[in-house]
Amino acid sequence: QVQLVESGGGLVQPGGSLRLSCAASRSIFDFDVMGWYRQAPGKQRESVATITTGGGTDYAASVKGRFTVSRDNAKNTVYLQMSSLKPEDTAVYFCSAENPWRTFWGQGTRVTVSA
Repeated sequence: QVQLVESGGGLVQPGGSLRLSCAASRSIFDFDVMGWYRQAPGKQRESVATITTGGGTDYAASVKGRFTVSRDNAKNTVYLQMSSLKPEDTAVYFCSAENPWRTFWGQGTRVTVSA
């Protein structure tokens, strides 16, 4: 088991920035992939960004160039730096810890992009 606690969400104006954090209760080296997903009202959860144990990253096309995922192994924390935010980025953002046999999820943090 692992507990994942997201933080850093809030209300931001279009064009603004936010940094989300995901603190894990155990070593994130135990998981092949740490990820960020989001779910907007009335839509399915979608992948935003992932980072592997080796530091490899992958991004959804809609956020590439605006979002950056990173990890601090010593703090067992994963970050999502979001810049140039758009109203369509509004969603609940979830952190994930993934292995081939199981995925763990946090409770989510809400991001609202509005003027």
